[in-house]
Amino acid sequence: MHTSPQDVTVVALLADPDAPTEIAQRMARALPTRLADKSGQGRRFDVKVVSEPFTAGTEDPHTLMRRIKDRGSTEDWDIVVALTDLPLHSQGRRLAVDLSHEHGLALLSLPSLGGLRLQTRARRAVEEAVLGLAGLQDSGAEGRPRRQRHLRPRPVRLTPTHPGQVGEEGEGTADLRYVVGGPRGYLRVLAGMVRANRPWRLVPGLSKALAAALATGAVATVNSTVWSLAESLSAPRLVIAMVGSVTLMIGWLIVDAELWHRSAGGSPEARQRARLYNTSTVLTVGIGVLVCYVGLLLINVVWALFILNDQVFTSMTREPLDVTDYWTLSWFVASTATVGGALGSGLESDEAIRAAAYSKREQERRQMAQDERVT
Repeated sequence: MHTSPQDVTVVALLADPDAPTEIAQRMARALPTRLADKSGQGRRFDVKVVSEPFTAGTEDPHTLMRRIKDRGSTEDWDIVVALTDLPLHSQGRRLAVDLSHEHGLALLSLPSLGGLRLQTRARRAVEEAVLGLAGLQDSGAEGRPRRQRHLRPRPVRLTPTHPGQVGEEGEGTADLRYVVGGPRGYLRVLAGMVRANRPWRLVPGLSKALAAALATGAVATVNSTVWSLAESLSAPRLVIAMVGSVTLMIGWLIVDAELWHRSAGGSPEARQRARLYNTSTVLTVGIGVLVCYVGLLLINVVWALFILNDQVFTSMTREPLDVTDYWTLSWFVASTATVGGALGSGLESDEAIRAAAYSKREQERRQMAQDERVT
């Protein structure tokens, strides 16, 4: 790796397109100053952001580290930190960070940082990785053995990850690895995967389904039979109607757009990956559908306040129209409209639903897996 003169360390943030690039660009604004303050010794840092799909076609950490090494060898970079929103696995373990102190490389899987405060956690992880790699380069000039210095890594804030030497596993480029373990680690990665998929994007991505749901809700709100049904339903039945309609919508989207991940192999690791991917799919679609449901509920409340007439409602239901009736009717109509939206989602193309439900890297990964099954 190139060594910059005059105590200037050139750091490249090699980021996958979409969310990783956005995260890298935001942190790059303050990263040089923060690194200089933490490192001391008068060192300066020059941070560059490079957006490239370096994970295209593979999820293998060893292959990715080789790609990062080859990419860095063509530039005047001292340290390369690669960011991806793909969950990475190796030998049945969920990978957080791969480090190569010899080559000044780091590979960071953003889902391993969880779904909350992602920008802050990513910045801290990158800072620790860069300072650790830069410190090792300084010590290397003194001629001390490298292997001994690997036993005290800098990125201690990546808890609950656990360091493990990978040089002994024959993985080549990486010499230190942090993996996420235990139930908390699993939930952390799962939350990070859902965060990477950005489930709120499902709402504008289902325009035809939303149009069908809104039309269903508008018609149902002025239907006297629906008024009578809503008046006769108890709270538990309204909850059952809500859960049933949301579940139907989730199941329809997953089945119709073929979002369910099928394991290509029969190994326990492949089945474990499939469970993780499918769980993240259900949560992603579920959050998106719930956002749609809440939106429909609020729109129905406003529509009911505008359109309902007290005298007409009383003459049809034998009950005076009050605040509770507005809420009950809107709640029931939202469930009915969600079922209509599920039917309307059949008008959406599978590609549009996948684009709304998954990150760009996840779409490519699933397309690659589908192509492998076909061939």
